[in-house]
Amino acid sequence: MEFTMTTTASPEEVARFTAMAEAWWDPDGKFKPLHRFNPVRLAFMRRELAAHFGRDPQAMRPFEGLTLLDVGCGGGLLSEPLARMGFTVTGIDAGDRNIAIASIHAEQSGVPVTYRLGGPEDVEPSSFDVVMAMEVIEHVPDPDRFIALAAAALKPGGAFLGATLNRTLKSFALAKVGAEYLLQWLPKGTHDWKKFVRPSEFAAMLRKAGVQTRCFNGLDYSLLTDSWSETQSLDVNYLLFAVKETA
Repeated sequence: MEFTMTTTASPEEVARFTAMAEAWWDPDGKFKPLHRFNPVRLAFMRRELAAHFGRDPQAMRPFEGLTLLDVGCGGGLLSEPLARMGFTVTGIDAGDRNIAIASIHAEQSGVPVTYRLGGPEDVEPSSFDVVMAMEVIEHVPDPDRFIALAAAALKPGGAFLGATLNRTLKSFALAKVGAEYLLQWLPKGTHDWKKFVRPSEFAAMLRKAGVQTRCFNGLDYSLLTDSWSETQSLDVNYLLFAVKETA
C-alpha cells in the first residue's frame, strides 16, 4: 500500500502486522492473546450493543439490520463472529495482506463480511450504526485524528466500541515486559508503552468527536487458569462503550 500524508496508519506498524498476517487464525500462533480474550470481548459487545439497540442478547442473530465498521480489522477475528450475530460487517485495514487473509478466511467459512484496504479516512461520514476500533489506537501516529475520523463514520445515536492498553506501570510490567519478553506471547517490539492510552484520554478524544463514553470494563488474565475475564480494574487492558450524540 502506498501511504500519503492523509493516512491515519503508521507504515512501520502496518509492516509489522502485515509480516505476521498468515498467523491471524492460528490460535497458538503470534495472535494467541487475541484468540484467548476474544470470547470476553465478544460477550461485552453483545451485552452493551443489545442493551443500546433494544435487542435480545440471547437471540442467535440479535443485530439483523444493523451495520458495523471494524477499523483495523486485521485478519477478521472480530468481524466474522459479529457478522454471525447478524451485523452487516465491513472490515477495513491498512495492511493488504491482512485484508487478503481475512477475505479468504471469510469466504472459506461462509461468513459474509466485506473487507476493504484503507483507514477511517476512506469511510463516508454517518454511514454505520456501530464503529469499533479494538487494539488499534495504540498503533496509530495521531490518535486524535484517528478517533475523530472513526467517530465521523457513526450515524447519530450509533455506538462506538474501543479497546486498548492503559499507560500505567502495571501495564508496562505485564503487557510490555511480561507479554513480549517473559511469556513471549507477542513478538518483541509489538507495543510501544509510550503510545498506550489512558481511559481519560480515550474518553476525551471521543468527547471532542461528539461521542460520549458510557462505560469502561477491564480485562484480567489469570495465570493459574490461563483464562481472561472482565474486571473493574482498568490498569492494563480495557474495553469501552460509547454513544454518538443525536444532535
